[in-house]
Amino acid sequence: MTSTVTLPSWIFLSLLLAASYALIMSVLFPSVRWYLRRRLNRTVDKLNSSLQIKIRPLQRSKRQILIDQLMFDREILAIIEEQAQRDNIPRDVLQQKVKSYAREIVPSFNAYIYYQVFYWLAKKVSRFIYRVRVAAAQPSKLQAVDPDATVVFVMNHRSNMDYVLISYLAAERVTLSYAVGEWARIFPLEMLIRAMGAFFVRRGSQNPLYRKVLERYVYMATQSGVCQAVFLEGGLSRDGMLGEPKLGFLDYILRHYDWKTDRDVVFVPVGINYDRVLEDENLLAWDKKEARLSTMQHLAKLWKFLRINLFAGSRKRWKRYGYASVNFGVPISMREYSEEQGLEFNHLEKEQRIPQVAKLAESLMESLRYVMPIIPVPIICAALIRGGDKPSTSLEILGDCDTLIDEMIEKGAAMKAEEKPRQRTLSRSLDLLKSRNFLIEDHDYYQINPEHRRLIQYYANSIEHWWNE
Repeated sequence: MTSTVTLPSWIFLSLLLAASYALIMSVLFPSVRWYLRRRLNRTVDKLNSSLQIKIRPLQRSKRQILIDQLMFDREILAIIEEQAQRDNIPRDVLQQKVKSYAREIVPSFNAYIYYQVFYWLAKKVSRFIYRVRVAAAQPSKLQAVDPDATVVFVMNHRSNMDYVLISYLAAERVTLSYAVGEWARIFPLEMLIRAMGAFFVRRGSQNPLYRKVLERYVYMATQSGVCQAVFLEGGLSRDGMLGEPKLGFLDYILRHYDWKTDRDVVFVPVGINYDRVLEDENLLAWDKKEARLSTMQHLAKLWKFLRINLFAGSRKRWKRYGYASVNFGVPISMREYSEEQGLEFNHLEKEQRIPQVAKLAESLMESLRYVMPIIPVPIICAALIRGGDKPSTSLEILGDCDTLIDEMIEKGAAMKAEEKPRQRTLSRSLDLLKSRNFLIEDHDYYQINPEHRRLIQYYANSIEHWWNE
């Protein structure tokens, strides 16, 4: 019993590391995780006291629980059984595919990261670049939205800044869950996006098993009341105009919707517009693959942007980038809409349901057109295009802008007479266009630079539905 056992140093170190790992994983790690979770729950409870629409229990659930829920969803199990029999694929293989799809889609919402990191970052970035302006067509109706409803913000997609801008402006009332494309699945961006509550989507995937997993996640989130943000056009506008609505996401939300028993689903149209879209030139060149920027070119542009703006004053930056404006439209309650239209989406076959979803989508697009912000640069671009190639003085351009605004207000645009931009603001926007070489000036006579006519048209197209009728 008193004999000495000699061990090689490498075995001793291995045993010491194994013991340390066991101690950390079985004693310290659970204690730290419990402490952090308790702190996080306190943070969520504090946030919920100030939010109009509270953080839902689903968002506070462990990610693995949600993944398991999807894996054993009845509809997903049914499609697994069908595919296994039809294609002679082992069920275990299909189940593993479902697991990988679920892990790809399901977010990992963290309230601390959302508010202490992302909200702070979104606010700083938005106000660093733009003069941010926000309005609502009928604020009282927004305030009256049922706090228990599932709110879906339906937006146009002008820029990748849209994610940042709307999250910053809505953060004091709700937390938003986005559908994000595969472009963002890079380390460490992917982890941050998941922590913000966003979920990844494969655009245009025709895989029926993947689509079913995505559908069931969207249904699960909708049933649980998670607030969501949807770009109805699917992708970024390449010409500045509102595109055709994509029906997939709306159909996922409404396919099983029963307005009599389910919680209300409220769609809120949100119009977003910019005096300067950061990626405008790249968007116009998107169809020409040879003209698209490489990763290194993107990094070079980012470096140039930071070099020019990082130490510049806010007034100088705002002169370069102008306004970013967000208008919240009139909420559309699906409970009221379904009752008025005599619709029961959960009882409609696909052939009957899709036309009704398309009708709703078109109604939402009309609401987006109505609340599209009318801001200085698009107004000037529209006035220049209407004026043709004739050179005009700055006073003539500003007069044409004033006339155009009055016409749009008369046609019913969501702009009040007292909200009209001042002459000084329009003059600064004219200087912005001149500084980007969009205009050629000769002794205060301005005309469109032919090289940049498409960009002038791009900005004018954002409000084209008001001035080109």
